[in-house]
Amino acid sequence: MRRTSLMSTCVAGAAALCAGLTLAAPAQAAPAARPAAHQDWVSTGTGMTSGVSGMVVTGRHGDRIRALVVRDNKKPGENRLARTEYVPGKKAHVEPLDWRGDDLPVDLEAIDRVPGHPGSYVAVASGGTGYRIDVEGRTARVRDTFTLPGLGEDDNVENFALSARDGKLVAVWADRGQDNRPATVYAARASFTGDDTGFGAVTRHTLRTPYPKTHVRHASDLKITESGRLLVSAASDPGDDGPFASAVLDAGRVHAGADGTVSLHIAGSPQVLATFEGHKVEALSCLPHSRWGVLGTDDENAGGALRTARFCTR
Repeated sequence: MRRTSLMSTCVAGAAALCAGLTLAAPAQAAPAARPAAHQDWVSTGTGMTSGVSGMVVTGRHGDRIRALVVRDNKKPGENRLARTEYVPGKKAHVEPLDWRGDDLPVDLEAIDRVPGHPGSYVAVASGGTGYRIDVEGRTARVRDTFTLPGLGEDDNVENFALSARDGKLVAVWADRGQDNRPATVYAARASFTGDDTGFGAVTRHTLRTPYPKTHVRHASDLKITESGRLLVSAASDPGDDGPFASAVLDAGRVHAGADGTVSLHIAGSPQVLATFEGHKVEALSCLPHSRWGVLGTDDENAGGALRTARFCTR
């Protein structure tokens, strides 16, 4: 929003998904980006209010993928949360959901499911306010509102992820960073008791993306894989009309100890898994038990888009 290895061949029938995906070379230097073909991306709408700033996959039936997306809108009457369903390469169906709570959120940037609580999610705004919501039908009801701990004064939060690790619930979030200022990644134990949300001691590390190189947001979204790897998207955002560029990184891992402590390892040279020209990736989510995932973009004046790609490490 505006606030100022993988594979060698494509699976049968999925060639359209692989076109435009630039794979990382073994060397640590960022690969040369190649524009993704326009037809690979499925539009979620045009204009500033139609972008995807955060996403979580909620289901899959064959090639049909369902997800919840949040939008970084700020004004009354603008959509905050939507359900989307699409088949790669075909038009996406987007259904806005009603937000029920005392306050309408401003600038939502991330969403993830609460493990072990079907229909329950956490959405986070850029200022660090979190919303635990229950989604049923076309309505999202706010169950609890909280503030993420440990944030710096200038932090701008664009991501949040939850994972059950070794019998413990772990939360990871990050300030996006900007150009010479790296992203700061935070991790802590999380607890959801009744309508109360809590966090344990916070650990933090900095992250720099090797790509893109200019107008950089080092962490535009993140998710935790089944094995505890941290997948991070990074983006170049020079203005409302671009030109944009993005990358997906294998940035490190998170682990919960038997004593309840959380350890966070961020790679000094994160591996670039894939790069994308012409789009500002602000959302990613892995398909269950798969190396395939979904990317969402907030391309400002050009609206938003979705595409499927093979970037999810186990």
